[in-house]
Amino acid sequence: MSAPVFSTLGCRLNAYETEAMREMAEAAGLSGAVVVNTCAVTAEAVRKARQEIRRLSRENPGVPVIVTGCAAQTEPETFAAMPEVTKVIGNHEKMQPATWAGLRAPDLIGDTEKVVVDDIMSVRETAGHLIDGFGRHRAYVQVQNGCDHRCTFCIIPFGRGNSRSVPAGVVIEQIKRLVGRGFHEVVLTGVDLTSWGADLPGTPRLGDLVMRILRLVPDLARLRISSIDSIEADENLMLAIASEPRLMPHLHLSLQAGDDMILKRMKRRHLRDDAIAFCEEARRLRPDMVFGADIIAGFPTETEAMFQNSVRLVAECGLTFLHVFPYSARKGTPAARMPAVAGPAIRDRAARLRAAGDAALRLHLEAQRGVLHRVLTEGPRLGRTEQFTEVRFAEDQPEGALMALRVAGHDGQRLTV
Repeated sequence: MSAPVFSTLGCRLNAYETEAMREMAEAAGLSGAVVVNTCAVTAEAVRKARQEIRRLSRENPGVPVIVTGCAAQTEPETFAAMPEVTKVIGNHEKMQPATWAGLRAPDLIGDTEKVVVDDIMSVRETAGHLIDGFGRHRAYVQVQNGCDHRCTFCIIPFGRGNSRSVPAGVVIEQIKRLVGRGFHEVVLTGVDLTSWGADLPGTPRLGDLVMRILRLVPDLARLRISSIDSIEADENLMLAIASEPRLMPHLHLSLQAGDDMILKRMKRRHLRDDAIAFCEEARRLRPDMVFGADIIAGFPTETEAMFQNSVRLVAECGLTFLHVFPYSARKGTPAARMPAVAGPAIRDRAARLRAAGDAALRLHLEAQRGVLHRVLTEGPRLGRTEQFTEVRFAEDQPEGALMALRVAGHDGQRLTV
């Protein structure tokens, strides 16, 4: 029979875990199955997961469908009730080789329990299954999972469990293997990356891990950090930003809003001035630093004036890459019980925020004309600068190469060379 068909929805961490599942399924000899790794960040994400399950079931008639990921963890009954679904597996279970060994037919299609989802909050260790990168250009290393915070809009802690860290020695050994295999860039990923180390002996911080990686893996050309909570940035992380050219000048910030009252109602741990001060300090330490950010439009009780504070934050923080999320109520979260903003207003505000983000991106692209960048090629016609800005090539380039290229212009979305 054919190899399993995998489909990934949601974040980069999900994509990483899909590759780990693919390896475990292959090692277990699983064949002839569809696996959907779901996302639960919004109600729309859950709707898309159901849509994807139905689509793949139609395209693969008679093939067992396995559903896992955050939506499967938080709403197992939703997916178990779908006639297309054969098995629902939790986020902890999906990272266990024994789970995949147990899914071989006839167990998968027999009379065994349809839902295998345990209490994620009881998990204390990180998944031991590490993959040596995916893709041919950039490797992702999961160093942390789960979250100890309880933002009022967020269901993810109930899908991922409490925060837990991969020990620094394990991370460094994996990065050494990746560099030995030819990867030029490594990205550290996690659910709440800046909480890394809080559960480890001596409670090291993310900055300590970054400095150790750069010191102990001297052949690593580029180290990148995925999304961080800026209020948790530690002294060594700021030192690395200031002094380590191999740490890439791009940070994606979990800001969520630019109004202090909304931030308090979200149960965030920073205020707008904290966000602005962090961006100013990081840019002072590293003048070429650029920022991405997550911002929610139309959070419950948000007025037009409060929304305008979020719009102004784009300029005040100097944001370049904006991820805009129209607020979506998640059952079981405190925000779902707060007075809601009307749907048309949410959509309008999201559109205006995206327009502000598009304008900020164009300003950044325009400022790069004539600048010499080291570009990591991701495909024959696509690469990214140190600042994670996309570059479109006029001619085919070798994949996975680091190239010094001078920017000729841009097309409004990408740089051109």
